[in-house]
Amino acid sequence: MKKQFIPFAYLSPTLFLIAVLSFIPIATVFYYSLMDNVIITRTDPTFVGLSNYIEILSDDKFLQALRNTLFLAIVSVIGHFLLGLSFAMLLNAKTLNPITKAIFRVIYILPWVFTASIIAILWRLLLNPNGAVNYLMSISRLADSPTEWLSSRDLALNTVTFINIWAGYPFYMVSFLAGLQGIPNDLYEAGKVDGASGVQLFRFVTLPQLKPIIISLGMLDFIWTTHQFTLIWMTTGGGPIRATEMLSTFTYKLAFSSNEFSLASTTAMVILALSLFVAIFYVRNQRLSSE
Repeated sequence: MKKQFIPFAYLSPTLFLIAVLSFIPIATVFYYSLMDNVIITRTDPTFVGLSNYIEILSDDKFLQALRNTLFLAIVSVIGHFLLGLSFAMLLNAKTLNPITKAIFRVIYILPWVFTASIIAILWRLLLNPNGAVNYLMSISRLADSPTEWLSSRDLALNTVTFINIWAGYPFYMVSFLAGLQGIPNDLYEAGKVDGASGVQLFRFVTLPQLKPIIISLGMLDFIWTTHQFTLIWMTTGGGPIRATEMLSTFTYKLAFSSNEFSLASTTAMVILALSLFVAIFYVRNQRLSSE
């Protein structure tokens, strides 16, 4: 019995920190989601059961935020994959000399160097009606008048999605580049001997070898993007008229603008459930890969 408990004794400090920083806050938020009049209130909290969940799931504002979040996450994952794989294959090409590869690596990795707040400020300046993007479009006669990229209900969601793709593709690129460099050359040589074309080598050699990385990156990126807050808050704030409202900004406004902490806790639990749903598949994929 003593030998069995020794590992847990070594792990106890970490388990204590995880409990304090994760389990207890999650349990507290779940408790708030089942109550009414919590945190800032003159009356005692009252138990309302699943009423908050029914109210949130039938709220049009929440459903719009959910749709926007899913759009941002799905399109961002696809964009990150296409850009990351394209640039990784370019940097892995044997036709480029080492100096050229080094220059391109520095250029392509730049978005990953900036924090989300810097990226938001940078793109707000670039996409300002009097900014560089509108100026270049005017002198090239692509637009007759300045475009409200972040203030138009028709363009704002697509614009922040583009910014998020630009900011996140380097992570895919670095991961795919490491995966490409780990593929044995014997597989490509065997394919060439069998008469396979470049497209066939990519389809039947490159993609299958990168499949574990693709699945892992896609699931992690989806979870991370559904939690995106800083970029959205500092570019559009969820506007105009909730056109870019995400679950993260919706929860923040419920808690700290409307003081609806019970409903905000309910929304947070919905986000947690959505993330856990994807995380379960990620853990299963990692377990199958290790086996």
